[in-house]
Amino acid sequence: MKTMSAREAKNAFGLMIDTARAEPVRIEKHGRGVVVVLSVEDYERLSARSKIELDARVVAVEGNNVGN
Repeated sequence: MKTMSAREAKNAFGLMIDTARAEPVRIEKHGRGVVVVLSVEDYERLSARSKIELDARVVAVEGNNVGN
């Protein structure tokens, strides 16, 4: 994961976007990570994965409650 300061991200916004399309970019402010910029494809993949995992947990909980 590439890391940029907030100032670098602001001053090289186009470069940050191009980089984020290839790999997530961690943006730091005062040396601390504050946000991660990632491609739409990565975001959608992670969102879909989170939904699948959440759905699996709901099914597991409902299965444990059967007969209670």
